[in-house]
Amino acid sequence: MEPMTLRAVGLCAGIPTQKGEIRAVNDVSIDVPAGSIVGIVGESGCGKSMTARAIMGLMRSPARMTGGEIWLNGRDIARLPERQRRALRGSEMSMIFQEPMTSLNPVMKVGRQVAEAVRLHANVSRQEADRRAVEMFEAVGISDAASRARCYPHQLSGGLRQRVMIAMAMVCRPKLLIADEPTTALDVTVEAQILRLMRNLCDAGTSILLISHNLGVIAQLCDYVYVMYAGRIVEQAGVIKLFDHPAHPYTRGLLNAVSSLRRGGERLDTINGVVPNLLRLPEGCSFSLRCDACEARCAQEMPELREIAPGHKARCHLAEREAWS
Repeated sequence: MEPMTLRAVGLCAGIPTQKGEIRAVNDVSIDVPAGSIVGIVGESGCGKSMTARAIMGLMRSPARMTGGEIWLNGRDIARLPERQRRALRGSEMSMIFQEPMTSLNPVMKVGRQVAEAVRLHANVSRQEADRRAVEMFEAVGISDAASRARCYPHQLSGGLRQRVMIAMAMVCRPKLLIADEPTTALDVTVEAQILRLMRNLCDAGTSILLISHNLGVIAQLCDYVYVMYAGRIVEQAGVIKLFDHPAHPYTRGLLNAVSSLRRGGERLDTINGVVPNLLRLPEGCSFSLRCDACEARCAQEMPELREIAPGHKARCHLAEREAWS
């Protein structure tokens, strides 16, 4: 069995409301093997970011983790006291958030912010922390690193701010990096640079969990992919298998929308309807209200996540019968 940097088992997270609990993450299990890049893809609101925050222990109140196990390098961290779990963040696991301008302190120079991350986890002087920050800026491709370290966030471009976030996440050399939409709002040239940097980090020994709605990014970087819909995993497979033989109607809908753009068609292929209200999910398959192939059983019975081929699972009653794999 290959070593796992991260293994999340039966992860559940919710948001209590006056009308009931919103199950934003519902029995989600994810493996990130050592030295690999694993993707989670799905529409906005499907639970991708909530899954990442649950793994990191960074749930925003009133959201809370309600069940499951989180194993990091063979250690169950979900039940650790918050003080011990906080010590793991930055040293053994780190996260890149969607928008660096809202994640960086606007009144602190970026080099000092990265240096503070060093001092939080290592007993070093301020001068040594500053030196490591500049070294990390150079490692992530920030030119004139010493000068840029003295800049405030608003003085840097979006691509440079994203590199600062990556430097902050990687300065203590964690084994796991969670990247939540790391190329959002970046132009294609900067996006390519950031993706190349992430591949280099993986080659250097960092395992990466990549959260994205961009199937092009997923196809370019990932070794294995999980597809989420309405808080659940609906399909998972190796990246080539998923793109060549999608088994779930939702996955095929996502891929068709991308392929219609590639064909230069006049009309974008879309998935009918919208993501259901998580307080009022259908009795059966969560995708049944939007699925053209829906049958009576689909609307009445929630399908299990079943293996339809080695390493390929789908949560669909029709996946095996239709031989999508």
